[in-house]
Amino acid sequence: MLRAMNAGAAQVQRPTAPVPAQSIRFTTPVVETPGIFILTGWLWRFLRALVLLPVQFPVSVGAVVVSVAAYGLGGWLGLAVLWSVLDLAALVWWRRWPQSFKTHVARRVLATWRRFWVYRRHWQPVLVVSGLAESYLERQYLPQIRGVTCSAWADRVRVKLVAGTAPAEFENRVAELAHGFGAPSCRVEVRGPRDLVLEFPRRDTLADPIDALPVPDEPDLSGLPVGIGEDGEPWRLRLHGTHVLTVGVTGAGKGSVLWSAIRAMTPALHAGTAEVWAIDPKRMELSYGRALFARYADAAEDAVSLLEAAVTAMQERAERYAGKQRTHVPSTRDPFVVVVLDEVAFLTAYHPDRDIRRRAENAIATLTSQGRSVGFCVLAALQDPRKEVLNLRNLFPDKIALRLDEASQVDMVLGEGARDRGANAHLIDPDLPGVAFVKLEGSLAPVRVRAAFVTDADIDTMATDAAGVVG
Repeated sequence: MLRAMNAGAAQVQRPTAPVPAQSIRFTTPVVETPGIFILTGWLWRFLRALVLLPVQFPVSVGAVVVSVAAYGLGGWLGLAVLWSVLDLAALVWWRRWPQSFKTHVARRVLATWRRFWVYRRHWQPVLVVSGLAESYLERQYLPQIRGVTCSAWADRVRVKLVAGTAPAEFENRVAELAHGFGAPSCRVEVRGPRDLVLEFPRRDTLADPIDALPVPDEPDLSGLPVGIGEDGEPWRLRLHGTHVLTVGVTGAGKGSVLWSAIRAMTPALHAGTAEVWAIDPKRMELSYGRALFARYADAAEDAVSLLEAAVTAMQERAERYAGKQRTHVPSTRDPFVVVVLDEVAFLTAYHPDRDIRRRAENAIATLTSQGRSVGFCVLAALQDPRKEVLNLRNLFPDKIALRLDEASQVDMVLGEGARDRGANAHLIDPDLPGVAFVKLEGSLAPVRVRAAFVTDADIDTMATDAAGVVG
């Protein structure tokens, strides 16, 4: 027994031979930098900052130089007179030309303040925590802020990327950047190699509802005013030469988009150069304005017949244009036809008759694939963007994403990577109907907009006016 205990003790105390790979450890040599080199580096940075100061901050440097000169010539009295005159001039400028004062003075001062107090102050911790700082040979490299500009509603931070990184790294961190700098959202705009702009809204310019917009005297079918964008500019929806798919849950504001587009077209409808063919399976949305429509259907069989009639008219027009005309010009003979299709899923997925679903899908596919060049447009509204509900999403060049149920649906509607670029349609407040993200054909960046709200009284007035024109 004693022998067994000794054997166990010997077994425990037996040394273990090191693995050859573990016996050698390479470390970075530490070389002390001579003090003269450190002082030279500091002196170089100081002189460079001193030389570039007038270029980077011409107004501030100019104010300091003029103030020193005034003090040298007239003492404190001269300095007081100078600043009194400047303050009076600024006051007159502000009162007489407020927009010019905001552009050239107020927003530049705001941009300088936010550049140093908001972005430079928090730049390193936000980028390190969000994983956008790069390390090489135990040194940390950060993207550089090249400048900050302020508009009426947002800050635009221009950034120079670290060599070897891609803009996609910022696009995948928009939520972290927005929260890090205290902004409602963040969007990334790529301007060139290693050059991008981060856009941080300072406030939500779309928080207030928008009343129905005035009807234009001469509607532009390639840019109908239907609301406003986040930048405060009018949101113009193109219909001529494209097809538009609008997706959103119940109460998200799909009707605002449809009716705002129809409202902007009413002069062309009265003149006969445009027509609306409406399909309203719910019988609750488009039925208010039946007098505005050249054709209207709500029952499934009638709706499919209307779609097939549109296909026939489109093909007849294409046959007349063949070899003679490549683009469509709206006229009373060949009006621009907009097929407004509310709740398209009723015809393509939910109707129990398989033949109805097949015919509707074939007609929609034909219109969206062949109708643009001959003056036919499909403006469709949908709640569920899944492929099994509507597998024709890719035939709609322009897409509008109102409030959605799930994050995954954003990319279904707007295309792959849209949510990474800041199109958080699934996070739209339910109290903001009509707010949406729009992605146009050929553009990667979604734009946040809000459609105007067309009331029942507005629709009644439009329908009455249309009936008076027809009568």
